[in-house]
Amino acid sequence: MRGLHPVIDILLQAQINAAGVIGLSTALRIQKHLRHSQSILIVAKDFPNTTSLNYASPWAGAHYRPVPESSAQFLKEESQARRTYDHFKTLVAQDPSAGVQCIEGIEHLESPPPEYLDETSIHNAYSHVDGFQQLSPEECPSPVKWGARYRTFIVNSPLYCAYMLRQCIVKGGQIREYTLVNVMEAFHLAGNVKTVVNCSGMGFGDPKSYIIRGQTCLVRNPCKMTLTRQNSDGTWSFCIPRPLGGGTIIGGTKQPHNWDPNPSIETRKQLLSNAAKWFPFTPESEGKFDVICDIVGRRPAREGGMRLEAEKVVGDRFIVHAYGAGGRGYELSWGVAEDVVLLMCKNGLVSEKPLL
Repeated sequence: MRGLHPVIDILLQAQINAAGVIGLSTALRIQKHLRHSQSILIVAKDFPNTTSLNYASPWAGAHYRPVPESSAQFLKEESQARRTYDHFKTLVAQDPSAGVQCIEGIEHLESPPPEYLDETSIHNAYSHVDGFQQLSPEECPSPVKWGARYRTFIVNSPLYCAYMLRQCIVKGGQIREYTLVNVMEAFHLAGNVKTVVNCSGMGFGDPKSYIIRGQTCLVRNPCKMTLTRQNSDGTWSFCIPRPLGGGTIIGGTKQPHNWDPNPSIETRKQLLSNAAKWFPFTPESEGKFDVICDIVGRRPAREGGMRLEAEKVVGDRFIVHAYGAGGRGYELSWGVAEDVVLLMCKNGLVSEKPLL
């Protein structure tokens, strides 16, 4: 008899979104390294069958878009992004039902930051993507000053999260709907919990964590590519089709520390107005949009970037932190998951060699 609680060696937990894209990707990656005596429990307040402002992953566009930068944090993220790109490429080839698709991505920048004018930064950010081509001035619509095209990946985010959760369960993972108040509480949710992986998005009272409010609009109008446009005032607009008939996301806004849960009608009008001017919807749309819904979500961001580290707490217990990806959760997801496993291997928490 094992008593009232299942014997769990690794508990992947969160107060908000362990069932988000970072948490689920991490769970799948950990499962490849579990010893025969180990199992995994995913604990979350929200799962892919639910919706919540604070459960950001199902609200995402989502697509893969490189970001040129030169800081140490961005270079680290670039490594994670490259590995995620390779993972998506493999996933698309193996299982189209995952809700990920490869299509053309276009970028138009009216006022490109210095990183976009630096050849080294561009090479670091884009060299791994298939079909990358910087657009000539003649190929850029006025007043765009910098443009590019490449092969990108789009994700039907709610479908993809549900797909990963199913994969975790099929591979022996267990789930529990529960709201944690303190990260240490997670060690008591099952028997023999030795490792807690904290993919909580915001952490637990981390003073460096904050939300970025985003508002988008989901429409039925089809689009055959993603187009991301930086406007002269520094704001961004984008259109991202969702695979498998999931409509098209039109965005977007980035509002740090804004807790307003209500969609703005004025913001919707601006998003759709920009989309009618710039984005390649099919001619029959005639500049009009069949709106499914307005979307407001809270991206879990953190000053200085993600917290990704292993913390020894009591005895032989560890908390492995992986939260604060902001708006790049999908782009970094598989690379972050691999880095979590590397931390766990380094501390002897899982097998270093993947088990078949």
